[in-house]
Amino acid sequence: MNKIFLYALSIILVNTLMFQDQKINIWLCGDSTMSIKEVGAYPETGWGMPFASFWDTTSTKIINKAKNGRSTKTFISEGLWQSVYDNMKEGDWVLIQFGHNDESKEKTERYTTIDEYKSNLARFINDTRQKKGIPVLLTPVGRRKFDKEGHVLETHKGYSEAMMSLADSMHVGIINMDLHSRTLYQQYGDSTSRLLFLQLKAGEHPNYPNGKEDNTHFSELGARLIAQIVLNQLASKYPELKNHVVKSTRK
Repeated sequence: MNKIFLYALSIILVNTLMFQDQKINIWLCGDSTMSIKEVGAYPETGWGMPFASFWDTTSTKIINKAKNGRSTKTFISEGLWQSVYDNMKEGDWVLIQFGHNDESKEKTERYTTIDEYKSNLARFINDTRQKKGIPVLLTPVGRRKFDKEGHVLETHKGYSEAMMSLADSMHVGIINMDLHSRTLYQQYGDSTSRLLFLQLKAGEHPNYPNGKEDNTHFSELGARLIAQIVLNQLASKYPELKNHVVKSTRK
């Protein structure tokens, strides 16, 4: 009886491991606008956090490797990219979004020239393809910045353009989140778009007793809306991913 039980258990374990191996991984590589936040940073939210809840966990695993303050340069130098590369398998998807910190000239440890930025992105693309994964570039999400007439301004022009140029030359998929995010901010307008960002008055939240005026990092609402844009763009460009999205149970 024990032999039969152990045999049945071994079959279950083997099938479980085989099923887990068949899951597709969606890797998120980027900076603080995408990353998982510490509890002490709440209500700051990276869009990768709500993004994970959109996917069917029986067939898909979201692996968020994004980190605060990282550029393409530091994502490589700190070994973050190597950890993605080492664990990536055939059929995995790799979403790559950098730019905010690459363009920070005052922080030399992060800063990359546009040529260096393109070279680092090209490495991510080539490495992913070498592992038979699918790379997808995402231009950096825009910062909240409006002119006096209430028009949202472009804040990543050189780097977004460089990424789009690279995507074209390397024939890789790209989602222009710079444009899509600015379109979202414009729909909300200068004043109401504050709700999408980490904007708090003094005493409004215990994590920020002195308040916070942040036009780069998202609130829960902003992160969710950005995540929905990414999801919709992926589903539109890659119909094969639709089967991995959570099906609504509402009637």
